[in-house]
Amino acid sequence: MTISYIKTTFLLAALTALFLGIGYLLGGQAGLLIALAVSVGMNVFSWWNSDKMVLRMHNAEPVDERSAPELYRMIARLAQNANMPMPKIYIIHTEQPNAFATGRDPEHGVVAVTTGLLRMLSEEELAGVMAHEMAHIKNRDTLIMTVTATIAGAISMLANFAMFLGGRDRNNPLGFVGTLLLMILAPLAAMLVQMAISRTREYAADREGALIAGNPVWLARALEKIEAYARGIPNPAAEAHPETAHLFIVNPLTGQGMDNLFSTHPNTENRIAALLELAREMGVNAHTGGSGHRRHGGASPWGDVRGAGYGHDTGPDDVPPRGPWG
Repeated sequence: MTISYIKTTFLLAALTALFLGIGYLLGGQAGLLIALAVSVGMNVFSWWNSDKMVLRMHNAEPVDERSAPELYRMIARLAQNANMPMPKIYIIHTEQPNAFATGRDPEHGVVAVTTGLLRMLSEEELAGVMAHEMAHIKNRDTLIMTVTATIAGAISMLANFAMFLGGRDRNNPLGFVGTLLLMILAPLAAMLVQMAISRTREYAADREGALIAGNPVWLARALEKIEAYARGIPNPAAEAHPETAHLFIVNPLTGQGMDNLFSTHPNTENRIAALLELAREMGVNAHTGGSGHRRHGGASPWGDVRGAGYGHDTGPDDVPPRGPWG
């Protein structure tokens, strides 16, 4: 966790330095302040309303202890393990297995899970995914990404105003060509740093989530399954709103699994390797760390939600696995 926070702090410092450097080169203190004020205003609005907007974009439906008793109890137990408030729970009707967290702070946390994920994962794997999302809430990653978006938005705004602010100033040290390059390269650099921060927070949430759930192998197995199916199953809402892609545990946009500068998510194989290394550090055997089977028959981890049309059982009967919900 310490290394991840050091990386995040370094990247945020680099982004801030880039912002201040652009303002200095353009020499427009007034324009700098205007751009910052507008960008902060936009992100403050997003900070207070982003959870509602994202849930609406994905047509998420709230569930509670009555409509999804076992899923609710699972998340309640994980919240107790994490020493954090119980988040609200939402279901997203899509076949793609995925999940995300939102909310401006732990007191307003929200976890959302797709019907495809509920059908695919065992209880242990589902607990690993939910613990990962709750780690995002506990680590206040929404705040970190909002601050990042604020600075990146200010940089993009300054770049758009670059010609007006400094392009016609004979004292501008950049000159016309330098200002033009600044307009192109500054937003690109800000975007790269923003994506790097997003990838760093995913690694941090993987580790924290594994500790909350109590077994890194559960999340590793879940990530392997999600990655295998998410690439081939489209998520229409995510495709329509690609700006929300960074929220999901695995990139919901089909055909984007590369771990490169332009990716919002780390390579899934790298994440799994890190989780298995953590399992070894904790003395957990990757082959016996959990059954990996789904429960069939009896109560499901999402309780009455199945009866409401959220999912259905498939496959042969298996022995019910152990899980942190008792």
